[in-house]
Amino acid sequence: MAGGSREPGRTVTSKVLAVIEPFEEHRRSLSLTEISEYSGLPLSTTHRLVGELVEWGFLSKGVNGRYQLGLRLWALAQNTGRQLRDAARPFVQDLFAITGELSHLAVRDGFDVLYIERIYGTKRVPRASRVGGRLPMHSTAVGKVILAFEEDWLREAYLGRQLEQSTPHTHTNPARLAEELVQIREQGYAITAEEVRLGAASIAVPVFHTGRVGAGLGIVTLSSQASTLVRHLPVLRGISAQIERATAHIPLETLLGSVLPSRS
Repeated sequence: MAGGSREPGRTVTSKVLAVIEPFEEHRRSLSLTEISEYSGLPLSTTHRLVGELVEWGFLSKGVNGRYQLGLRLWALAQNTGRQLRDAARPFVQDLFAITGELSHLAVRDGFDVLYIERIYGTKRVPRASRVGGRLPMHSTAVGKVILAFEEDWLREAYLGRQLEQSTPHTHTNPARLAEELVQIREQGYAITAEEVRLGAASIAVPVFHTGRVGAGLGIVTLSSQASTLVRHLPVLRGISAQIERATAHIPLETLLGSVLPSRS
């Protein structure tokens, strides 16, 4: 993209990222003025960058004059973790076919979990995220099971953060969460009930790769069925083992691509 940086300390790349970032947080169409305010860029700079991003297809402009993420950016995003997603998709579909419950696969992205595959059914289960969406690790079953099997330094760093309270049931006490993670590691699975969305419960198991935790595999159902979730453990563990075998020949860093490094 043309043009140099006339603002001290801000490169053209950082400005472009500042223009795109508000769409991740606000998840709606934005006016040019809003983009300028959220990005901290002058309106003239915002106007120029937004115009170029529209030309490239990374943003699109609606008839109301507001902007949203473009289809080209969405298409590029589908390549994130693509090797793992493509390899695991048939097994996640099997998980859904056997349990009849919303089934998903997630990986760690910084201090969040990033959902890279999700199979929906017809049940009206409260949904907190989508493919490509992120949620805090401490409020999701897939996140907790990944965190429980991650390296000690990462857990310590996570527990030292301010933990987001998604619902009144979210576990945000660091000491309590630390104890829960120890239990999850010992039993090999995590269960959450209404911690990220009221009315929903989930169970998840880790997916390993060459001895390291690579992802979390889980199902989501109504919170009224939380007490029966452990009945799905045999199939969850079986599918997890199948994914592990199907991806064992691919180096973990290559498998996850840009998802593996921490953003936080």
